[in-house]
Amino acid sequence: MLSLVFLSAFVGIAWNLMMGFAGQLSLGHALYFGVGAYVLAIVSERYGLSPWLAMIPAAAIPALLGVGIGALGFRFTVRGVYFALLTIAFAEFARIVFEHWDYVGKTGGLFLKALTASNRPLVSLRGGATFFYYALLVTMAASWLLSAVLVRSHIGYCWRAIREDEDATRALGVKVFRLKLLAVAISAALTGIAGGWFALMNGSLFPDSVLGMSMSINLIIAPIVGGLGTLFGPILGAFVIVPINELSRDLAQSFSVNGLNLLIYGVLLMTVIKIAPQGCWPWLATQLRLAARTATGRGRP
Repeated sequence: MLSLVFLSAFVGIAWNLMMGFAGQLSLGHALYFGVGAYVLAIVSERYGLSPWLAMIPAAAIPALLGVGIGALGFRFTVRGVYFALLTIAFAEFARIVFEHWDYVGKTGGLFLKALTASNRPLVSLRGGATFFYYALLVTMAASWLLSAVLVRSHIGYCWRAIREDEDATRALGVKVFRLKLLAVAISAALTGIAGGWFALMNGSLFPDSVLGMSMSINLIIAPIVGGLGTLFGPILGAFVIVPINELSRDLAQSFSVNGLNLLIYGVLLMTVIKIAPQGCWPWLATQLRLAARTATGRGRP
């Protein structure tokens, strides 16, 4: 469960860089996630490359795809929901291609080889639940640190300026086009790495599962619930969303109620919108500050 939480937080941090800080809405991040998963599986299984090295193309190829899509959209001033539709179109196109491509197994899926008794997790990057727990914890922490450094740098301030008013930022002489492409490239690369970890954890890949629209939605729920444009929002959102998703799935199976998890998702999102419109982390941070002031006698109870 915690491994899934860390993976969800990792992807949320990647998407939050692009949307929460740079203001570029992407609803097709499953493209980068799925391509990263397939690239790692193919390169490591069919060509015998170490999974450590396979992570490089698993990040580089999604980054190149992101730059290509971003350059196409930004060059023609495609913004907001129209850019989101562009990302959805490319993700769906990739899903259809993979479903009819013999090299990746089409709809029958692509499978990694079963682990042997001599398997060494630090070499194969595959192991039991404990290994993935520590591996994804370290990966999530590293991505959070990278995000914190970027956000607090000159690049991060420019991203936020673009998010608030792109035209005014351009008028100040900021290289808006390049900075937006940089945000897309970093976000896509990190998402590709997350896809690679997903392939290593699951051992099997299917186009509809890793490239479908449902995956794109699942990737972005955690940062939305946690709080967009915050460093801790994606992590808090993952700790809220993943357990609820797993619990609702078990309840749906126990009571034979199809779609129960979607119903619970909907109720959760409505609750968050009602109680904390900006996300859980901004609301929680406010409550903690009020509690601290009350405890020191400087605020009202």
